[in-house]
Amino acid sequence: MVNEGPSQEERDDTPAQSYDEVQEDAPSSSVYPSTLVQPTSFGPEELSVIKVSRRRWAVVLLFSCYSMCNAFQWIQYGSINNIFMNFYGVSSFAIDWLSMCYMLTYIVLLLPVAWLLEKYGLRTVALIGSALNCLGAWVKLGSLKPHLFPVTMLGQIICSVAQVFILGMPSRIASVWFGANEVSTACSLAVFGNQLGIAIGFLVPPVLVPNINDQDKLAYHISIMFYIVGGVATLLFILVIIVFKEKPKHPPSRAQSLSYALASSDTSYLSSIVRLFKNLNFVLLVITYGLNTGAFYALSTLLNRMVIYHYPGEEVNAGRIGLTIVIAGMFGAVISGIWLDKSKTYKQTTLVVYVMTLVGMVIYTLTLKLGHLWVVFVTAGTLGFFMTGYLPLGFEFAVELTYPESEGMSSGLLNVSAQVFGIIFTISQGQIIDKYGTLPGNIFLCVFLALGSALTAFIKADLRRQKANKEIPEIKAQQEDSNTSKAPTVISEVHL
Repeated sequence: MVNEGPSQEERDDTPAQSYDEVQEDAPSSSVYPSTLVQPTSFGPEELSVIKVSRRRWAVVLLFSCYSMCNAFQWIQYGSINNIFMNFYGVSSFAIDWLSMCYMLTYIVLLLPVAWLLEKYGLRTVALIGSALNCLGAWVKLGSLKPHLFPVTMLGQIICSVAQVFILGMPSRIASVWFGANEVSTACSLAVFGNQLGIAIGFLVPPVLVPNINDQDKLAYHISIMFYIVGGVATLLFILVIIVFKEKPKHPPSRAQSLSYALASSDTSYLSSIVRLFKNLNFVLLVITYGLNTGAFYALSTLLNRMVIYHYPGEEVNAGRIGLTIVIAGMFGAVISGIWLDKSKTYKQTTLVVYVMTLVGMVIYTLTLKLGHLWVVFVTAGTLGFFMTGYLPLGFEFAVELTYPESEGMSSGLLNVSAQVFGIIFTISQGQIIDKYGTLPGNIFLCVFLALGSALTAFIKADLRRQKANKEIPEIKAQQEDSNTSKAPTVISEVHL
């Protein structure tokens, strides 16, 4: 079909590509929703036009920023673990729980939040997440006395609830706002913010909060850090209210348009979860993603303890090593996203990155105790490039394997696996380090990364979203060749 001239609102968007309207009326017994209906927010004209909005970059940038702020608050205690132990007079295990509460909260609240994302959409979830992140940051300002550790734990728990509204959104934002050749890059940029927050969380706290014995001066330095975070979180919450929109006027890709057309008002929320767990390839990805990301969470939480164990008094350099891991991983994530958009080699790329993560972990384990910090920087950076570069790969591979199921649900299940393994690995490795040293603790992680590499090799590259993007033009060609009337066109399982 030929579009009429653009309205004033449409002139703000980039040039459109149109194709014939997706019709209904086809019952199906496949794993996809059984009734094909047009969603209430998109009429036939909107669904027939493929157009990407310029606002998409503002949306993903803003999301990255408040995700960054939340990730900073996750690691701000762990990066100076020994200082907060002395200030609050608690054990290292108690400080570890300031990190692990993020993981536990996500496991408990994933399903309700995923339901909210499906029911009320991106904007509502973004508002709640940024508001809770802001609230948690200000609550921590009430914990600037040594006996007020429970208050700082309360603030951290509020921030951990905010995280549940954040972690599952990158692939959803990419699918809803970005074109077929941009989704992997967009997902990488969304994850980029989270990784940047962790990087800043390793770098800034050791600089702002020195290791001193005067409790009043120490409280003053901690308060500066808390005030900065509170101010940034408040600004970002205001920007989310102003800038963040639910979805663009037109679907940005053929796959997303078809996803809207497949939306069913009678599709059970629980039936979607059941279908996901019947997908063997996705189940394998859930396990392997959890092993890799859980190892990253444990490594990040315990890094300060491991470095100081071999290099006493090097709190600042411990933070810089953490920064090196995450910065290298950010480059790895962006490069992986661009590569996936160009090559579409999801299985091969994921497997190579996973195996290189294992190699990097082995090298880091063997070089940590050599006595040369510059060697640790190099090996940790190499590990980070692959280990944190893997994160957006898992999200995008999951969307490909589970299309047209909800991106929020598939991402959420990946993150639940990561949190479960993160808690197990953090507690187990922490106990091993305390009793036997860092070498056995890191070997413990290497064993599970080897298992994850082996399981990744068994995942089949069933790229359903790519098939949808390729096959809809074929449907159009068939319509144009045989369409002598206005009779509706049936979309069968074969087209999917």
